[in-house]
Amino acid sequence: MKKLVALLCISLIWSCKEAPKEPSIAETLQTYTIAQMMDNESVFGGSFSPDNSKLMVSSNRTGINNVYEVNTATGEFMPVTESDSSSIYAISYFPNDRRMLFDMDDNGDEIYQIFLRDTTGVITNLTPDEGARANFYGWSKDEKSFYFGSNKRNPQFQDIYKMDIATFTSTLMYQNDEGYDVSEISDDEGYLALVKPINTNDTDLYLYSMADQKMTKINENQSGNSAEDFSKDGEYLYYTTNDGGEFMYLKRYNIAEGTSENVLEKEWDIMGSYFTRHGKYRVTYVNEDAKNVIEIFDTEAQQNIDLPQFDGGDITSVGFSRDENMMRFYVGSSNSPSNLYAYDLESETQTKLTEVLNDEIVPQHLVKAEVVRFNSFDGVEIPAIYYQPHQASEENPVPALVWVHGGPGGQSRQNFSALIQYMVNHGYAVLAVNNRGSSGYGKTFFQMDDLNHGDKDLRDCIEGKNWLMQQPNIDADKIGIIGGSYGGYMTMAALTFAPEEFDVGVNIFGVTNWIRTLKSIPPWWESFKDALYKELGDPYSADSVRLKQISPLFHANKVTKPLIVLQGAQDPRVLQVESDEIVASVRKNGVPVEYVLFDDEGHGFQKKENQIEAYGKILEFLDVHLKGEVGEPIKDGDI
Repeated sequence: MKKLVALLCISLIWSCKEAPKEPSIAETLQTYTIAQMMDNESVFGGSFSPDNSKLMVSSNRTGINNVYEVNTATGEFMPVTESDSSSIYAISYFPNDRRMLFDMDDNGDEIYQIFLRDTTGVITNLTPDEGARANFYGWSKDEKSFYFGSNKRNPQFQDIYKMDIATFTSTLMYQNDEGYDVSEISDDEGYLALVKPINTNDTDLYLYSMADQKMTKINENQSGNSAEDFSKDGEYLYYTTNDGGEFMYLKRYNIAEGTSENVLEKEWDIMGSYFTRHGKYRVTYVNEDAKNVIEIFDTEAQQNIDLPQFDGGDITSVGFSRDENMMRFYVGSSNSPSNLYAYDLESETQTKLTEVLNDEIVPQHLVKAEVVRFNSFDGVEIPAIYYQPHQASEENPVPALVWVHGGPGGQSRQNFSALIQYMVNHGYAVLAVNNRGSSGYGKTFFQMDDLNHGDKDLRDCIEGKNWLMQQPNIDADKIGIIGGSYGGYMTMAALTFAPEEFDVGVNIFGVTNWIRTLKSIPPWWESFKDALYKELGDPYSADSVRLKQISPLFHANKVTKPLIVLQGAQDPRVLQVESDEIVASVRKNGVPVEYVLFDDEGHGFQKKENQIEAYGKILEFLDVHLKGEVGEPIKDGDI
């Protein structure tokens, strides 16, 4: 018997030794072309039709954003618009029929106008005023009108109008002469919630009575404040504030009594909260360590409802039908683009409506982001989102990039980025640094870069590079910096003010001359302009001396490392001249400079063909100038 047991043990040990070893992801990893990576579909929005049988969404499945109807039972997509130039974005079905509202601008110029598509397919521009910008504000309670903002009277300020959907005539509800922004309109149209920025950190909140034109300031102390929604009984204004704390929390203001009380507080910022159409649910978004956490509060049961759970993904946004029986939601993560679902709240059944990941891509080949933290030069803790390639190891250290978000005041989040996944798939680690001045980590952290741009926030990025250098899987001699908008500025600041820290720079429509950029702010940003000047500096004052000092254009002679610049000619925020001039100036240094300009893009590239070209050019540039590969340049057909 003992011999038999021994033989069995030997047999088991031998069979274990002989069992084939499962290959690692690194061993089976495929590298994908940018065309494959961009062939993922982006679907967003979602307005329910009156009978809940359809959802009206936006999708870029044809290469540019258009409007589609999606069957909530089958997931069948039906095209509504067929633009091949400007992106079109879904707004809403009409409350009681299948007419639709959508908006579009002109190739990224951000001058949006609102369009009607009737049930026969005829499309009409409802806000055709030349050069005026229109924004949808919601439906009236009686469902006979909708509200919208327009700067047609004064390019600097958005007035509020009400458009009758029987006659499509509009009437002025509120004339905005003082630079307020209208946030919410009460169901009885008796009150408006108005906000006025003091600086980029603090905003005053007001309640405006339509009957007597009385303005009441809600916040008692200087703080960040945002109107969220009026209660359905008209008794309260719900708002978020960070008064007396680091993070935004939810309060409500009793309109009759003039008092406020706390409603909900978290350890992170509450980014928004609103009631569904009839007030059955209150939806709250929390920015929890750079990703959305959503709570849906049943106002009758006085408790949160349970939401579906998903392995490897999170619910990132939700929307409700007008009868509050159906909910649509998106599920995604840092390594998975978001899919759309329909959810029956009574039966708790869900229907997956999309498969947005290109079926040529193996999901396991994409990389899940990791939240990391490191101490900066002065001990301040800096959060970051880290993507490590599957092929990285101590034996095979990989080059890396410090990614800097837009803003100032933005935040890199745990969302899917095709560009980041493309670079990581091709063997580049990415550290998305949320430098001081980023949102989401409390108001003290948010204020740390005021009137200090290109200094301590840049040093945070350099410390991010130093963190990368300490990782055993990273090639410490091959680290670059990349960013768009404000992140593009940080790229150029790094190459000019710390020219030996990074090996290459990728500047995606970044500011290079702050004096010009701050003077050329679009007129519809007028209400925010003074606040921006308080954070960055007033270009019409003595601040211009410091603004020139921190503008890379005036120090371009210091750039010694290879640079690629990408720009949209229609960009109203960062003008094309910003990129034209920095490219010309750096080329004088004899430094390798590449310039990719799109005539039909604005502040961000919306067309897939342009994204494919832009991101393919970035990888080609990195392969040559950071990774050090020498070969034939990539041709358009290869990317």
